[in-house]
Amino acid sequence: MKALIPVAGVGTRLRPHTYTQPKPLIPVAGKPIISFIIEQLYEIGITDFVFVIGYLGEKIQDYVTLAHPEINKTFVHQSERKGLGHAVWTAREALEGTDEVFIVLGDTIFEADLKEMIDEPLSCLGVKKVEHPSNFGVAAFGEDQMVTKVVEKPQIPLSNMALVGLYKCLDVKGLIQAIQYNIDHDIRTKDEYQLTDALMHMINQGAKFKAVEINNWFDCSKKEILLETNSTLLKKSGFASEEIPEYINSIIIHPVSIAKNCKISNSIIGPFVTIGEQTTINYSIVKNSIIGSYASIIEVVLEESVVGSDASIKGLSQSLNIGDNTEIDFS
Repeated sequence: MKALIPVAGVGTRLRPHTYTQPKPLIPVAGKPIISFIIEQLYEIGITDFVFVIGYLGEKIQDYVTLAHPEINKTFVHQSERKGLGHAVWTAREALEGTDEVFIVLGDTIFEADLKEMIDEPLSCLGVKKVEHPSNFGVAAFGEDQMVTKVVEKPQIPLSNMALVGLYKCLDVKGLIQAIQYNIDHDIRTKDEYQLTDALMHMINQGAKFKAVEINNWFDCSKKEILLETNSTLLKKSGFASEEIPEYINSIIIHPVSIAKNCKISNSIIGPFVTIGEQTTINYSIVKNSIIGSYASIIEVVLEESVVGSDASIKGLSQSLNIGDNTEIDFS
């Protein structure tokens, strides 16, 4: 089985960060989003990965190549963004010779028993009950959990069970043929070739998909959800920093994740703070925030903020959403 991870999106809802940093590389609880996905899949025995890259794709390729030497990796460039189905179709040559594929969206963090999905003898779709299903692809299924219909962001939802971005397909050839059929007949939803439309075509042709409910998932597409994900993960065992140096005249309120070689002095940090490496913080209070690497935070009070790498802020009490390579002086 191969894992297919589409990461070609531009991440418009997380700008300004995604002007210079692809969304899958934004850090949460001490590591980039994409590393959570790779590590979860690797733990259940998947070693072959195909990444569909596009916008700022070279940064994703460089990071994955350096940070994850343990996996076999292929990178496919999606030159035109025409939907998730099109992204899978773009990777069709990289999937040749593979009967089974596990598709995982590259900007989402999961709390799920992925081994349950791997061990399931049928193709399956990860689902979760949501309050606003019209914002998602949704699935309808009976008591036997067999999926009868999938629709992408319907105005009148057929169920409240959202497709969360986990798809295991045991018929790769059939999936590619279904997407090809939609492309040949220009079958689009919201002007894109959707994976849900291809899955529905397969179901209409007799393919069996089982709905597997997951514990939780975080679609890290907005600042608020990014911070919520950060705080949720830091509460869990294994994510927060355990051994933290004694910083000069500073108080650390756990849980936090502080990377190596940070210079922190005369400050209060936490709770629910992630700080990248080589960052300097002095005479500041930071809580419920994500701070990138090589940033400088001086005489600042920050709460519910996301600050990119190489950013510099001085003299401020505010809630911010600051991208990479930014310098602000409020003194």
